Amino acid sequence: MEFYASLPASIRRTDCAIIGMFDDGTIAPDLKGVSGLDASNLTALHKTGDFGGRLGETLLLPPPSVKQLRVLLVGLGAPKALTRRHFRRVLKEAAQVVSKTSAKEVACYLSAIAVTDTSAYYRARYTAELFSAALYKIPDLKTAKKPKPSSLSRIACVVLDSSDLKEAERGARAGAAVGVGQSFSKDLANLPANVCTPTYLGTAAQKLARSSTKLHAQVLGPVQIKRLKMGSFLSVTRGSEEPPRLIVLEYRGGPRGQAPIVLVGKGVTFDTGGISLKDPGAMDEMKFDMSGAATVLGTIAALADAKASINVTAVVVACENMPSGRATKPGDIVTSMSGQTIEVLNTDAEGRLILCDAITYSRRLKPSVIIDVATLTGACVVALGSHNSGLFANDDDLANALLDAGKRTADTAWRLPLSEDYADQLRSNFADMANIGGREAGAITAAAFLAKFATGLRWAHLDIAGSGYVSGAAKSSTGRPVSLLVDYCLSQA
Repeated sequence: MEFYASLPASIRRTDCAIIGMFDDGTIAPDLKGVSGLDASNLTALHKTGDFGGRLGETLLLPPPSVKQLRVLLVGLGAPKALTRRHFRRVLKEAAQVVSKTSAKEVACYLSAIAVTDTSAYYRARYTAELFSAALYKIPDLKTAKKPKPSSLSRIACVVLDSSDLKEAERGARAGAAVGVGQSFSKDLANLPANVCTPTYLGTAAQKLARSSTKLHAQVLGPVQIKRLKMGSFLSVTRGSEEPPRLIVLEYRGGPRGQAPIVLVGKGVTFDTGGISLKDPGAMDEMKFDMSGAATVLGTIAALADAKASINVTAVVVACENMPSGRATKPGDIVTSMSGQTIEVLNTDAEGRLILCDAITYSRRLKPSVIIDVATLTGACVVALGSHNSGLFANDDDLANALLDAGKRTADTAWRLPLSEDYADQLRSNFADMANIGGREAGAITAAAFLAKFATGLRWAHLDIAGSGYVSGAAKSSTGRPVSLLVDYCLSQA
């Protein structure tokens, strides 16, 4: 799929023009002087009551006496300042309709509309991101005949002012790259756990690395992981027949010697809870417990596609958490790579046990910052639902930069507190710390546990247990927070 920015006069051909209308009948953007588009004919549809202009309403029609084969009219709601949230909803509706037509080339005039707190860059970026999301297909294993893929191949993000052209072009490229990264991430997370194993994740990283000279992958197995003394990580893998993997995927787009941003991803490809077995209801969704790993690998895929001028490294700890006669038991004490000892009171709190060793390993990469991403706690879902990722950090500037990136991309996060009071809940009579701190503030005590391994580092933790995937009948990966992380990394480039 190709996304590009264009002035109306520069569009060579199009199969569909996407145009907005407010609920008072006003066409947006102002199409005066745009050859081939007659706003009066479109306004007449509002006067006759055929189109009300309600937010997200769509009407696909053959245009009267214009070059395009189709016009898609999209409702913008009340004629006031259009918010970023409403604009994204309008784009999503438009993308879903157009993707079901036989149109190959589309001119989206919505990207030329004024939207509160956005620039030409972000309007074009949203257009590319949301069209990419609309075209995404889950990699199902059904034996029935596959539906015909969309014909869409080229989308113009229209601007009316030539001064916006360069920024819009940059935004279209960034949005297309995010689409690549989100699709890569969702493909991994949506696969069943008997396909997407730790070995599969390692192979996927190596395959991605072969796509660019700026990428380099290293995949370590159980012997190398044991040599690194990652006792906490290995304790989680003891009950599984699947060998664990430590995956390091480097993107070297910045200057030689530039300290990398390190993204650490939790890659539990299936989580039964171990000896602390989960309830069977919705346990099938625990294939999504590697969404953190999928996110950081997808972020690297996006940055490589965007040819970003920055160094970023993904560190993925991948394994299964299974019960067996060899599995770690509640009450066992394990030694982490840092040398700190941990009393495992609940084997279903395994994500922090693998992430702590990954954070310690990441120190040898001499990072500028470390951001770990994990479907870590059900407590975060209770606190924030699916709307926001939970954010914890030991550095205010880093936290604010991530929050700002979330607001700009509508891939939002919410910062929760992190203080020594919560760390006190992790005290153990038998080891340096316990791996759980009781029922109260479960998402915070999990972050407080990880913070013990990030001393002296600029570190942030994103808990995506609520935002990383959708449950129930519509169960699937959301691809979040790839957009947030890409935006943050580009802002640091």
